[in-house]
Amino acid sequence: MATRRVKIGGVEIGGGNPIAIQSMCNTSTKDVKATVAQIKRLEKVGCEIIRVAVPDQKSAQAIAEIKKKINIPLVADIHFDYRLALASLDYGADKIRINPGNIGGSNKIKKIVQKAKEKKVPIRVGVNAGSLELKLLKKYGGPTPQALVASALEKVSLLEKENFNDIVISLKSNNVASTIEAHQLIAKKTNYPLHVGVTEAGTFLAGTVKSAIALGTLLSQKIGDTIRVSLSDDPVKEVEVSWKILEALDLRRNAPEIISCPTCARASIDVIKIANSLERKIKGMPQPIKIAIMGCLVNGPGEAREADIGICGIDKDPKYLMFFKKGKTVGKIKQEKALEKILDEVDKFGKN
Repeated sequence: MATRRVKIGGVEIGGGNPIAIQSMCNTSTKDVKATVAQIKRLEKVGCEIIRVAVPDQKSAQAIAEIKKKINIPLVADIHFDYRLALASLDYGADKIRINPGNIGGSNKIKKIVQKAKEKKVPIRVGVNAGSLELKLLKKYGGPTPQALVASALEKVSLLEKENFNDIVISLKSNNVASTIEAHQLIAKKTNYPLHVGVTEAGTFLAGTVKSAIALGTLLSQKIGDTIRVSLSDDPVKEVEVSWKILEALDLRRNAPEIISCPTCARASIDVIKIANSLERKIKGMPQPIKIAIMGCLVNGPGEAREADIGICGIDKDPKYLMFFKKGKTVGKIKQEKALEKILDEVDKFGKN
């Protein structure tokens, strides 16, 4: 869906820009050292926008010091106190996230908008299923997708009344179906860029599955301009999962991809061991190369034709593997040399 272009620090979202990956620190924002250390770890795995909670003035003041030491845009997450939004803007936040419905009256919203205009900083209007207004819950019979959309558009109108349009919208629910439907509905009603995610998605496995289904569905329909996978885990894993979702949809790539078979009785090599060892060794490498690890000739070069390079087992000679490129056999190599050969090819990828 065509959306407006919004600039967050040095990153642009919407308007056809690549889907940007976000995460949120779980450190105390006042602890500048710990927060910066976490952001640095997130930068290394491809985080492009980072959000921090601002529950008090000391946290807002810390933004200035944090900004000096990081390389990606910083978003200040504000609730209830409009003064924290004003302070965050003064201390250098690249975007602020507010819920205009809990920030106070129109006069307070007006002050935030005036400051955001002055600083040329966008505002993310965030609506959560767990904090919808009572009137909307009554009208729609609960936190339905329709209620989420109505709440978001109502809050956006508060900013538009102040002639402010540098807006990003997020509709968050912990329900996958509700998340999908809410974004499908609002995408038809507005052209503001959408921040997509399943909130409170859970622990690593459950949260990854929920996020992959919801984000994968929406992004495949060209809905969504920036994403955050929410996990009860290390934020680094949120970014890693986000990249995997985008890579699976061929929307972004910043690392090698492993294509491997699930194995069966025909496999003459330990696919699982080789694939996992390779995954550890290529972590952090930037080459967008596809590598196939296949168990036998049945699912070897033919099924892995799309891979740039690959190996597969040879039934008659388990000591050796077949090495292939783009579906064509190149030759045989010893099993113990397989990883070395693959890593050498990865290193050469893009240099020729």
